[in-house]
Formats: sequence, C-alpha cells, structure tokens
Amino acid sequence: MSFTVLVPARLASTRLPNKPLADIAGVPMVVRVAQRASESGAARVVVAGDDPSIIDACKVHGVEAILTSQNHPSGTDRLAEACEKLGLDGDDIVVNVQGDEPLIDPALIDAVASTLATHAEAAMSTAAHEIDSVVDFMNPNVVKVVLDVQGNAMYFSRAPIPWWRDGSANGAAPAVLPAAPAPLRHIGIYGYRAGFVRRFPSLPPAPVEATEALEQLRALWHGHRIAVHVSHVAPGPGIDTPEDLARVRAVFAAAGA
Repeated sequence: MSFTVLVPARLASTRLPNKPLADIAGVPMVVRVAQRASESGAARVVVAGDDPSIIDACKVHGVEAILTSQNHPSGTDRLAEACEKLGLDGDDIVVNVQGDEPLIDPALIDAVASTLATHAEAAMSTAAHEIDSVVDFMNPNVVKVVLDVQGNAMYFSRAPIPWWRDGSANGAAPAVLPAAPAPLRHIGIYGYRAGFVRRFPSLPPAPVEATEALEQLRALWHGHRIAVHVSHVAPGPGIDTPEDLARVRAVFAAAGA
C-alpha cells in the first residue's frame, strides 16, 4: 500500500500567532510534524502552506512543501488544491496530518491509511480512542463518534454519545461510563481518496455540520462512508495555545531532542 501524507499549514492563528513556525527545540513546529510523519510508511510527506515563510522553513530542513492559497476556508480545501498541484490520481490515498501535531504516532498514520485501503466502500477514514473519563465524555470540546458493525462512523458529535439511559438519573452525567459499547473520542486525523478530497469542497455544507461545527459531518450528510480505526494508544497532545506549546517543548526537552 502506497500513500501520501499532506500537512496543511496556515500562518494565521488567533490563539497562537505564526503557529507553524513556533520553535520546538530549534526546529519549526510544522517541520517537526513532517519529520514525525516521515517515520510512517508514507511514500511522500508534503507540507501545504499558505505563506512563503512556511515553504522556506521547510526547505531549510529538507522537507517538501508547496505554496497554496491564503483564501481557503478550511484545511480540506487546502488539501484539495495540494492534490491538484501534486497530480495525484483519484484512487491515491492521502492522509491529512494536522500541522500542530508534532507528537503524532507514525503508527497511527499507517493505521488510518490501511483502514481506508481495506474499506473499499469508504471515501474517508479517521481514528478514535476509548474515553475513560466522565469529564471527557461530557466535555463538548472532546468530539465523540459512534460506529456501525463494519467500523464505519454513524455520527460525530460534541454531545455525550452514545447516551447511557440507564446509567444517567434525570439527564445528569453518569457516575461511571458504560462498558459496552465504550464511548469513543474522535482523533483528528483523516485519510482520503484523492478524487474525493478534490470533490469535497464542492459539496454543499450540511445543516448539522454548522450546528456541531464538525466538517466531517458533511461527508456523512451526503451519504459517504467514513471508516474508523480504533486505537488502543491515546494520541499525543496537539498545540492550540501557548500553554500547549510549553508542554510539548517540555516533552522534547526531556527527550533531549
């Protein structure tokens, strides 16, 4: 199985300005992500940046990068442009690794690619991990997913799903989580067939997508299947805030990177 990793990177960030170029042990964050992704089985790792400074930083460290428009409304739109520029075939598998995940597990990247390759009926793949905390289960910032018998997503939500009726008194948070089915936390990594990611921006947004503020619901709304790999390993922390950046810098410092 051959696949390409694309790392979309946008310079503007309200909570962490110039986030892709944030220094992590002497190396820009987006380069750290690409280096981590290169430890997977990907045939190619390409950063799709929206600013020449991102492209230049990647080139300094030997990372392939292409310049994309600054006007894309989402990372998926940026991926669509990158697929066109790279001339990827419609059946080629692309894995979208977020540019703020310098601790992503390379094995997770491989698993997402493999999950799509083995689910011919699916247009996309992604990953999930069992939730082990009632606090996380109730947290709207922790996105949940419910699967069907074939391991495809039935729905994604910020709400606590599946809701354990008999474990919740009068709608209150459950004291413990149900054992089966275990609630699953969605992990924000996606696999696509290149032809589908090129079509995705032309799909009309779904009303439920706007309600939940979850772009992947657009695919389900239009009848496309999303295969889900359930990981037994919790994902590494991403970076959204200065506090997140400090924590990840500490991890690299402890590892002597």
